[in-house]
Amino acid sequence: MKKIMLLAAICMLIMPVYAIEDTQQLSKEEAKYQLKLEKIKRKQALDQAKHPEKYNAPVQQQNFTLGLVQSKIKVGISQEEVVSALGSPNIITKDANGKDTWIYDKVASISSVASSSTGAGVGGLGGGYGGHGAGGGIINISHNRSNSNVQSNQKTLTVVIKFSNKNTVESFTYHMSNF
Repeated sequence: MKKIMLLAAICMLIMPVYAIEDTQQLSKEEAKYQLKLEKIKRKQALDQAKHPEKYNAPVQQQNFTLGLVQSKIKVGISQEEVVSALGSPNIITKDANGKDTWIYDKVASISSVASSSTGAGVGGLGGGYGGHGAGGGIINISHNRSNSNVQSNQKTLTVVIKFSNKNTVESFTYHMSNF
């Protein structure tokens, strides 16, 4: 298995990158950026081939939280380190100065339903015999009350990361809302 993964990684490194179908339609900057992304993917594939134990472990879901952003993202770290910490961004663009800008935009919806029900019942069969006649009856008293409550909560976290020309984090901002 290791040999197959290593062979696949080596093939990715020596194969020409043809990810861009028609480079004539793309600007030079877009083509350069696509090549940069392919280079990152090749590095990741090679790392996976060298260290399969890191990648064959069960997938653990990592919650995208403000705490994660604040602890992992620092000025000066590389684009590869950002991808490793946060995953792929939702939006990739360039600012007015031509610097890469990555935007992570996450939304979470949380709904909960709470319900309660109370009830009481008394039932019985009664009968009697008196000196002058017979008597009997059925008594049934009940009361039920049902109450349900639905709550919905939305959370958003938007992170904007600007990179320097050396592809390291130059600055980052974030906005979190809860409603």
